Parts: sequence; C-alpha cells; structure tokens
Amino acid sequence: MAKLDMRTGSTAVMILRLLAEKPMYGYQIVKELQVRSEGYFELEQGTLYPALHRLEKDSLVESKWEVVEDGPSRKYYYITDAGRQELEKSSRQWSDFSRNLLRLLDGSI
Repeated sequence: MAKLDMRTGSTAVMILRLLAEKPMYGYQIVKELQVRSEGYFELEQGTLYPALHRLEKDSLVESKWEVVEDGPSRKYYYITDAGRQELEKSSRQWSDFSRNLLRLLDGSI
C-alpha cells in the first residue's frame, strides 16, 4: 500500500495534534509535519485545506485572520474543546490500531 493510501485516514488527527500545541497557519502545518516526520508526511494543499475545512465544519477547529508585522495576513487555525476531545479519542483508536497491526505483522498473535 502506498504512503498516500495509508495516510488518508490520519490527516485529521495529525492536524489536531499539531494545533493542540499552538495555533498555526496552513503552510506552518505542512512544514511542521515534514520536520517531525523527517519528510515522511508531505501534505499538499489539495489535502490540507479540505481537511482543515472539514475540521472547521465539524467545529473541531476555528480559524481567524491575523495581521503579521513582517508579511501578509495569515489565517490561523485553533483547536476547539471538541477538537481536543476528538484528538484524545482518535489518538486512543490509532494507538490500538497500530499496536494490533504490528502484533499481526510480527506474527505474535
């Protein structure tokens, strides 16, 4: 399975995880994911912004434009309380899934 196929269901939880630390704008989210994953996760705009819009529609994140002194205004995304709850739930589910998948792959079931 390609990297992209495996990543599809994880985009929202990755975004929520980063936003739980601090508000970020889109390009900042992309760069932070690249750095933390040592280049493994490379989100394209066509993946990131639809995911952010879904999270906003589901009230898991909020956004607001902010004026930046040394550049153009940027749209920052903030995690909501509902987003934090969803992150906690999703993190548990991903941990369970990955633990059981690794057990299966290692043949230790």
